[in-house]
Amino acid sequence: MSPQKRINTFRVRVNLVLCTIIFCNACAYLFVNMRAFQLLAIGSAVLPAVALAPKQLISAPRRSTAVPNPSGEVALFSTGQYSFESHESSTTWNLIDLKSGKISELTDDSNVSEIIWLGSSNSELLYINSTNADIPGGVELWISDTADFNNFRYKAASLSASLSGLKTATTKTGDINFLVYGQSYGNGTAYNDKLAVKPLSTARIYDSIYPRHWDTWLTTTFNAVFSGTLELKKSGQWATSRYVSRGALKNLVSTVKNLESPYPPYGDSTDYDISPDGKWVAFKSKAPELPRANNTASYIYFVPHDGSKNPEAINGPDSPGTPEGVKGDSSGPVFSPDSEQLAYFQMTDIAYESDRRTLYVYTIDSKETIPALAKNWDRSPSAAKWTTDGKGLILNTEDRARNRLFILPSDAGDDFVPRNFTDSGSVSSYYNLPNGEILVSGSAMWTSRIIYTATPEKGVTNVVFSANEVDPALNGMSSADVDEFYYEGNWTEIHSWIIYPQNFDTSKTYPLLFYIHGGPQGSWADSWSTRWNYKVWADQGYVVVAPNPTGSTGFGDKLTDMITNNWGSYPYDDLVKCWEYVRDNFDFIDTDNGVAAGASYGGFMINWIQGNPLGRKFKALVSHDGTFVADAKISTEELWFIEHDFNGTFWGDRDNYRRWDPSAPEHILQMDTPQLIIHSDLDFRLPISEGLSLFNVLQMRGVPSRLLNFPDENHWVTNQENSLVWHQQVLGWINKYSGIGASNSNAVSLDETIVPVVDYNP
Repeated sequence: MSPQKRINTFRVRVNLVLCTIIFCNACAYLFVNMRAFQLLAIGSAVLPAVALAPKQLISAPRRSTAVPNPSGEVALFSTGQYSFESHESSTTWNLIDLKSGKISELTDDSNVSEIIWLGSSNSELLYINSTNADIPGGVELWISDTADFNNFRYKAASLSASLSGLKTATTKTGDINFLVYGQSYGNGTAYNDKLAVKPLSTARIYDSIYPRHWDTWLTTTFNAVFSGTLELKKSGQWATSRYVSRGALKNLVSTVKNLESPYPPYGDSTDYDISPDGKWVAFKSKAPELPRANNTASYIYFVPHDGSKNPEAINGPDSPGTPEGVKGDSSGPVFSPDSEQLAYFQMTDIAYESDRRTLYVYTIDSKETIPALAKNWDRSPSAAKWTTDGKGLILNTEDRARNRLFILPSDAGDDFVPRNFTDSGSVSSYYNLPNGEILVSGSAMWTSRIIYTATPEKGVTNVVFSANEVDPALNGMSSADVDEFYYEGNWTEIHSWIIYPQNFDTSKTYPLLFYIHGGPQGSWADSWSTRWNYKVWADQGYVVVAPNPTGSTGFGDKLTDMITNNWGSYPYDDLVKCWEYVRDNFDFIDTDNGVAAGASYGGFMINWIQGNPLGRKFKALVSHDGTFVADAKISTEELWFIEHDFNGTFWGDRDNYRRWDPSAPEHILQMDTPQLIIHSDLDFRLPISEGLSLFNVLQMRGVPSRLLNFPDENHWVTNQENSLVWHQQVLGWINKYSGIGASNSNAVSLDETIVPVVDYNP
């Protein structure tokens, strides 16, 4: 079979595979309904296809995950949208009927920042009001009802700072024990930026390592989890409890020095949990006794909700149940339905941020070693939820460039291999429904939000909602826009995605857009992104090829770990072989006019490619926040990262750092491909000097180059107006050199720039 026929046949096969997620068992899945088939297999076939342009991507609705009410009849989600006309964002809260898919608006009150279902009620809601009538910079807790949100509501508590991450549990007496988090002073009081005394000097003074992290200089304040109670009054309403006076919540973290939870920069309410009976709280914190910059160690702490005892680590170095030799990052604590057990993840390696996460189950007050479940399973789950009966756990796990749900018995042995029951796309969140189904919210390359139900026995049972059916910007998008293939890499078979442009025609040719992911331990997944969106790039008129080379996650530990101290070897070889495979096998891809782009580690790889032979195969390059000078890596903040990935310290193993140095003279002398460099001032993991160094070299070497800088962005570009400029510059740059602008009316041009270009050259 010819390569052309092979890809067409594979395309059909992928669509058929997507259909099978609505059947049960590999050999005898049962068809459930035509709606699920249409959405999961072919997306929307009714709406005419439109090209996804940057402005449409950025301003399209962004929906949160759906949270069901206790009866499982309706679910709650928010929808945010940015307007380039008003230059403002708006948010509405919505209810979706889980049978019919009908959506109704609950409220468009801009002050509502979070809503959760109140206790076991199917209509009562508890929410955070982002303003406080009495305390500037504070927030309030309000209670309302789905029947008439705006008229049934009343204030239940006034909180003295900007707090979020609301979680609750109902006690036997009907009281509501809740948790929130925010910044804390060392004495345990909540930090309120509006009321804080501003120092006259801007000086910063540090006596310990780790003065800054991600995009923030560290101060004397830190994240903390606060607890409170809303008492059920005789009137039937809830109000602030007896031990919480005017928002003076109990700080559960500050009583032990150097604890912090949630842990920045990614920490959120998944870093803590409250037991269903409301008695206990578990939270994650970085190891307080170790220097933060040099290790990933963190523990799960256990504390009474009322703060009557100090928190204690259940898996710390001195804890009686700590598994032997397990010293890495802990995450995702979640209590069992009976409040008697706590599941959490932990990595083994103390200095490897991408080590495999293993699931452990702690029995409350147990003095025995905490057992691991499916210890030898070669996957790294990111989230766990107990089944309703407490006999198993459902895991969200990256697996072969997708995020799938797996079922795991709570007594699984070391060699047990969990079974997945969702397939395509990437799961974002999931909740148990009383009928035994699971409500799943996710996304895919072709839809920004999909909501469906599934069971471990039957797979997907019903698709409730998919954004590509209702959002004009996504009209016509479907799974037919995406294929995948495998090829022989440096040492093993490598996976790659292939994404087609609008109105793709195999009889025509399209320039290659070569996508390189970050990490370096990361992957290109079947998910939606508002930054590096596959379809936005493809719809400029490219075929996007997005390989998952050595270092990629979700394909087993070996592929992930082999990149260690091999940044420029195996992954580079895998990318070269991918380019050659595309050149030799896809007649519709024009590699002669191809371009390449990457961010973070992908930015490093673009810089490495620029100074190596593969760089001569592209008409233009784009590197976003990539390292350039090997010795500059010591200026990063998370030192455990470089010490792990380069097998040693900066002074003891300098050759490891310099082995893959894009700034080495022999590489600089090869550079001649036009390159756009993007680097932002608040990226402390990859400081701005890296981008400036590369730009200086390219300019002095006479290589066509441009520097795009954002003073107010970190590793990502998230502000909508900045994102529009980012897309205009990136797409305009590659279109200029690939020649795509002359053949595609949808193509972005550098002439469309909305920001002045500074050019002092004579």
